[in-house]
Amino acid sequence: MLETQTNLAWDTFLPVDGGQGPLHVRLTTALRDAIRARRIAVGSALPPSRQLAADLGCSRWVVTEAYEQLVAEGYVEARIGSGTRIRRRDQDSPTLPADLPYAPKPPKFDLGPGLPDLAAFPRARWSQALRDVMAKTPSAELAYPPSGGSPRLRLVLADYLRRVRGAVVQAEDVTITTGIIDGITRVARTLVGAGHHRIALEDPSWHRLQQAVGRSGLEIVPIAVDGEGIRTDPLSAINVRAVIVAPAHQFPTGTVLAPARRTALLDWAAAVDGLILEDDYDAEFRYDRRPIGTVQGIDPARVVLLGSLSKTLAPGLGLGWVVTPPRWTDALRAVDTRMTGPSTLEQLTLARFIETGAYDRHLRALRRRYRARRDRLVAAIAQQLPDFRLSGAVAGLHVILSLPPGLVGTTVTAAARARGVRVMDLRTCRVNGSEAPDHREAARPGTDSANEGLVLGYGNLDDGAVGEAVAELACAVRGVQA
Repeated sequence: MLETQTNLAWDTFLPVDGGQGPLHVRLTTALRDAIRARRIAVGSALPPSRQLAADLGCSRWVVTEAYEQLVAEGYVEARIGSGTRIRRRDQDSPTLPADLPYAPKPPKFDLGPGLPDLAAFPRARWSQALRDVMAKTPSAELAYPPSGGSPRLRLVLADYLRRVRGAVVQAEDVTITTGIIDGITRVARTLVGAGHHRIALEDPSWHRLQQAVGRSGLEIVPIAVDGEGIRTDPLSAINVRAVIVAPAHQFPTGTVLAPARRTALLDWAAAVDGLILEDDYDAEFRYDRRPIGTVQGIDPARVVLLGSLSKTLAPGLGLGWVVTPPRWTDALRAVDTRMTGPSTLEQLTLARFIETGAYDRHLRALRRRYRARRDRLVAAIAQQLPDFRLSGAVAGLHVILSLPPGLVGTTVTAAARARGVRVMDLRTCRVNGSEAPDHREAARPGTDSANEGLVLGYGNLDDGAVGEAVAELACAVRGVQA
């Protein structure tokens, strides 16, 4: 329990009934034990003697006797105007509680992917949206939401996805989730319930996505990704009727699914009566042109669209959505994932945040910020690591840094970590990573994912730290080369 002068110990459990000896002795023992066990934090205020006596149903003298004994023993101190508080002893830590683990030291420069700019979270506008919700929401809306989520948020999201992402969606087919992993888990278990045993997945891909699918009971069939996105020709040769893709900006390769591949993917789904799970990853962040529309908008009967706020606002909000073809909606909501959905207040706040235009303004500002930061990163790499090649569309919050022959991703990431720089080894994104090709093998033409490489994220990296971070990474690389 952390020390703070505002802590109150008024509701601490004090077992005084049924013990041996007078009540004031039993109360002294109970308080002493609570202090020793640190159930009462250093600096916490004990309740006034009159209040504690009323709670215990005893005389005030019993409490004052116990307090005086603890003062004499050095456990508490009584100050005029400050009440009776738990005293700090030399062995007490002023900052960390005894029952919490020490947090690992964060890296000096975090170039790992996965986080947006957390400092850019629109606190004032989000707070205003929350205040509006608290002031105007009828009490009835604060009850348990329906299984699909807040009807108001589902309506707002349906309108937003039609307007911004070109999706074809009705509010009744939107299901609110805690994020992409929750959504994928729900869809995967729905597929298992419908008799599916296998599912195709881009290789490489996000490792947490692989884990979620594996836990659902589906066998993963990896499908290679090249410069045009997922290769669609192998799909017809394998026994699968579902596939997970990220057409807008594939993670980690950074490719955008080519138009011909989109058509081929939809043709395959129609031929096998299959289902496409479209992870709308990084769709909001395209810097060289307007974002492309969803695959779901072309064939909403065969595509499930998944999205979240983890990259546009913050993963800590735990808000996402799944848009299902109508014939899959009820089955999806019947799945028991043992996960608690977002709170009603958070859902209503997001609805208000979108309705007022605050979300659109926030995304416009982020696009300018991230484009400038990406340009800085690319320029710094060109200066510090001129022989290394970057790949990936001008989009999203990460790039791929291909390593030249002789360098291994695991070795470079370890050397970078020793210099305080966190980066991701591309191999950690491979499906069945132990089966990844040996690093000495030549890359297939046009397939950056076949190389040894690093995934460099810049979403949560301070603008002023970009140059120094790349300089430290370059030092680590030169050390390995030497």
